[in-house]
Amino acid sequence: MKPQSPFSIYTSRQHLKLLSGLLLFALGFVFGIISSFYFVSSDGWTSPPPLLELSSRPSAIALSVDRSTAASKSPSEATMHGMTEEELLWRASMVPRIRRPPSAESKPKVAFLFLTRGELPLAPLWEKFFEGNEGLYSVYVHANPEFNGSAPPKGSAFYGRRIPSKRVTWGGMDMMEAERRLLANALLDWDNRRFVLLSESCIPLFDFRTVYSYLVDSARVHVECYDLPGPTGRGRFPARLRPHLTPRQWRKGSQWFDIDRDLALEVVSDTAFFPLFQRHCGARCFADEHYLPTLVNARFRHRNQNRSLTWVDWSRGGSHPARFRRGSVTVELLEKMRNGNRSCGYDGRRSGACFLFARKFLADSLDRLLGIAPSLMGFNSQHG
Repeated sequence: MKPQSPFSIYTSRQHLKLLSGLLLFALGFVFGIISSFYFVSSDGWTSPPPLLELSSRPSAIALSVDRSTAASKSPSEATMHGMTEEELLWRASMVPRIRRPPSAESKPKVAFLFLTRGELPLAPLWEKFFEGNEGLYSVYVHANPEFNGSAPPKGSAFYGRRIPSKRVTWGGMDMMEAERRLLANALLDWDNRRFVLLSESCIPLFDFRTVYSYLVDSARVHVECYDLPGPTGRGRFPARLRPHLTPRQWRKGSQWFDIDRDLALEVVSDTAFFPLFQRHCGARCFADEHYLPTLVNARFRHRNQNRSLTWVDWSRGGSHPARFRRGSVTVELLEKMRNGNRSCGYDGRRSGACFLFARKFLADSLDRLLGIAPSLMGFNSQHG
């Protein structure tokens, strides 16, 4: 056999080194890819498929974007959205963990939550009340989804403020669900600090600035709750609530509340009391008179002023309060509602102003109210 030349030996060795290098490079490349997938999953990072899945849901980033672009939306778009009930409650329950810088701070707002059947016959009176106080309030309207009445005119405080709603029955749990729906929509605006529930038959008893200061300056919430023996109190307690709730914890109170943002967040994120009421509080339970009083009494008693800010006349008895038509509306009646020679607790001291709102005023009372209320309540001078 002919011996190999030194050159051919050298060439063979070079080829072998080249092949070895390529093999090591390929192995290193494959190992790098495998290890990168391992470290991503072990550190809790999200791989591409879950990211695509999450992108179909609202996110904290999406919420901040919505807030920054809210000013560019038309009023009719401001309260309408395509979220499901679950998505709405999820987004509403978010709490910022970093305080906004002073440059981004704005004045706190009061959210006026109108739970209505349809029309707002007293809207012109409320327009007088809100006039000149833009930026200090928000309006949300929950109406029967089948209502197709005329929309408020552009420039109205009620224009575009109707939220996605569902049908409500008197005394049913769906009424409490509607109240929670109003709270959830209002919580999407981080500037809303107080939340007042009203109906289409409610009127304000004082000018806006007086009402605003009374609410925003208070360190307590206003939810009426009391223990009432008998068929219209403890007699409504559903036995199936045991052992989670007992008749001794059962409370009754006015449906019309004023609460702060902390309590509103508790209501929309409540996974203990609310599901119990949904399952066991039927038509004879009247959840709107019992859920919030029971919740507040059990968990937030120390922060509650334990009274409603809405004046109602139950002196005639029955299932519904007295109604006020045009002939009933007088200066004397409104003064009685505003003052009435009484005093009540307000953040640890006594106050002569116990009620800020009143009901139940019918549509034909509007003209008389417009004639009396502005001068009596100072609507025309509050922002002059």
